[in-house]
Amino acid sequence: MAKRKRAKVGTYPQKSIRARLEAFFLDNLGRVVTREQILAVARNPTTGKVPENWHQRLSELRTDLGYTILSARDTKQLGVSEYLMPHAQKREVAGKRVKIGEATWKKVLDRAGHACEWDDGGQKCGLKAGENDPIGGGTVRLTPDHKRPHSVDPKADPDDPDGWQALCGRHQVVKKNFWDHRTGKMNVYAIVQAAPEDVKREVYEFLRQYFGA
Repeated sequence: MAKRKRAKVGTYPQKSIRARLEAFFLDNLGRVVTREQILAVARNPTTGKVPENWHQRLSELRTDLGYTILSARDTKQLGVSEYLMPHAQKREVAGKRVKIGEATWKKVLDRAGHACEWDDGGQKCGLKAGENDPIGGGTVRLTPDHKRPHSVDPKADPDDPDGWQALCGRHQVVKKNFWDHRTGKMNVYAIVQAAPEDVKREVYEFLRQYFGA
């Protein structure tokens, strides 16, 4: 298997993090990008600080703009914290996102106790704003999320707190990856990719028996 070329970091003057990351990946199509390089590009050119929400902007390149960005979950050719954009083609994505109202967001935060509301089968996140994320690293910053995926309900009511939840950055990314924005259905493939190895083996055994392999 041929070794893939490594990405090179240039100078990116774009004002937004997402625009800088987009330009960086487009400059390095087919090249392996590392987490450290992404942080360097995401870094605020004025303050020199790395924004806590850089991984959300990276996720938006996939979910909002429709780019294909591979990780170690997609191919064994990539290691942990390595990424690759194989081409510049974009998939069809859902319409423009609705932003939550300021007063509604306050109600959501009060309801959540200013903690992440992610619930994975009864296992809740509960990380509070300002705490350190022991898994994803960095300081927790809560952001509003549609309870129903944007691809399913792109016209969520910005004034209805019951339609929104507070999520930490890590679980914003997890949720986006778990929904197929082309179909609005659960992305089972991504869910299995994100599962630990023992769960992957259970799924494998189930499918092997199901298909009689």
